[in-house]
Amino acid sequence: MLRRDFLNGVALTLAASMSPLQFLNARELDLDEAYYPPAWQGLRGSNDESYEFAHMLRDGESFDFKSIKPFQNYDLVIVGAGLSGLSAACFYQEKFGKDKSILILDNHDDFGGHARRNEIRLKDGTLISYGGSESFQSPKALYSKEVLHLLDTLKISVDGLAKCFDVSFYPNLGLSRGVFFAKEHFGEAKVVNGNPRKVICDDILEELNNGKDMKDFINEFPLSNEDKLALIALFTQPKDYLKGMNKKQREHFMAKTSYKDFLINQVKLKPSAIAFFEGMTDDFLALGIDAISCDDARYSFLPGFDGLNLEPIEGEALAEMEEPYIYHAPDGNAMVARLMVKKLIPSVSKQDEDMISVNASKFDYSKLDKRGNKVRLRLKSTVLNVENQKDKVLVSYISAKDKKIYKVEAKKVIMANYNSMIPYIIPSLPKAQKEALSKNVKTSLLHTKVVIRNWQSFMKLKVHELYCPKMPYARVKLDYPVDLGAYKHPRDPKKPIVVHMVCSPLALASSQGIDLTGLDARDRARIGRNILYAMSFDEHEKIIRDQLQAMLGASGFNHKKDIQAIVLNRWGHCYAYTYNSLFEDEKDDEKIIAQAKKPFGNISIANSDAAHSAYMHSAIDEAYRAVKEL
Repeated sequence: MLRRDFLNGVALTLAASMSPLQFLNARELDLDEAYYPPAWQGLRGSNDESYEFAHMLRDGESFDFKSIKPFQNYDLVIVGAGLSGLSAACFYQEKFGKDKSILILDNHDDFGGHARRNEIRLKDGTLISYGGSESFQSPKALYSKEVLHLLDTLKISVDGLAKCFDVSFYPNLGLSRGVFFAKEHFGEAKVVNGNPRKVICDDILEELNNGKDMKDFINEFPLSNEDKLALIALFTQPKDYLKGMNKKQREHFMAKTSYKDFLINQVKLKPSAIAFFEGMTDDFLALGIDAISCDDARYSFLPGFDGLNLEPIEGEALAEMEEPYIYHAPDGNAMVARLMVKKLIPSVSKQDEDMISVNASKFDYSKLDKRGNKVRLRLKSTVLNVENQKDKVLVSYISAKDKKIYKVEAKKVIMANYNSMIPYIIPSLPKAQKEALSKNVKTSLLHTKVVIRNWQSFMKLKVHELYCPKMPYARVKLDYPVDLGAYKHPRDPKKPIVVHMVCSPLALASSQGIDLTGLDARDRARIGRNILYAMSFDEHEKIIRDQLQAMLGASGFNHKKDIQAIVLNRWGHCYAYTYNSLFEDEKDDEKIIAQAKKPFGNISIANSDAAHSAYMHSAIDEAYRAVKEL
């Protein structure tokens, strides 16, 4: 398919039953006690049902909102039940009182946004994992007093989480990080263990990583001697690749040169050596090395910058890079979302919850949207129109259950959904604000969970995590070793475990003949998203099975009998857009951020999008600001 076809979007075929959309007397979604999305497998995250109505609105479908009368009234309506929307509800209650009525609407079949819980139930027990937002990012360095206050009210201890993370578990088994070289890209299928590289968001202390000497490690690569010598020099022999440039020129170069161009033009690596780096930034930045700056590469601990006489990384930035990545619950940041829902709607579970007990709780989703609740959370409800009036706001949404439009009235509204959809939902916004909101084009990711019958193949390879250059899934790892309360991380290699796999769909572009050359980060994100939406679950499953078999087959793995479950958490709109110095000016980006988050009458805007920052703490901070604006 041509590149322009992806940029223009993939056409959606809509069932005839979806049109015309007529108003029906409203009723609750009627979720029964058997309704429990965390336990569902297959395609999860943003599934097809979650976005179909939003895409209809985006693509120009007309809806009749005027003839519909409001059937409910609230003090506050929140659009989006992700971490920011739930935080906004908590802050609103704290500021204005628990007697205020709140309705939270979300288009998905589960709450939490990207902070999604995966429960995989097996004959001999249940494995718990995370479907997206996974851990606290540098809480000691980055968290505001408002974020820490919210966590405290939820009975979450940052230090307590750190104590639950067994940092020496995999190292004590003699396991290390490794690299998988695929035969189709490197001429030989080979796993090389003992990777000594420091990585960003590192949960393994450097002295425990079981890394080899860098020279010995690289010498095991299936590359030519010339390429191996060049990589060894890059990693171990600092050199001034910018000789002749003054300080200002160096700073400009670092901001405006991609890491791939740096490797080609300054380091003079051959394409066969550069291939080793193709995929190294797919996870944390969700972009390839041709679309990240040298500055971003440096912050990601990629090699080549130690000899450039650059200003040292200090202060908050250094703390963020070096703080251990160990603040993790078994279900990731879904723990935070669940505790907020429990705080807002106590009847979802029968006991008081803290970060330990909530991990074992099965929430009763039938309690989310009941008459009598001061806070009601309505899932599978896509907001299509928000009309700002003098002393109130009218909110129209469509229910996925009956495909009918409903309208509610609120004194105030907080938009905690994706920025890029807000201009379609609030057509009366000023043009400049619409344009600023539309600039937040989120990148896409797959967070796939595969339960394997045992992990003896990882033991034989002596790895707990594999980086896979030029492969769809650039990161494949055994799940984090966290014990929380009664839940114990798998410790027996003969028993099942969750394998976490991360794929940026941009890695699939070249295999589909899509040329990304010359495209900025936003257009790349659009292409990645449409690649995801055009693929069936069966296509994804084949990629997963093929890659795992290629990686682990030589050590005894057989995907036909060893894979017990697959949960494909698909996030077409994943990371909030973040300033990229290759394609824009930082001051312009700051203006876009300020313009996009302006309050509009009785409406305020939250979510991590509002900060152009894809972190949980940013989502919470923006929720606090949005409530304060009310």
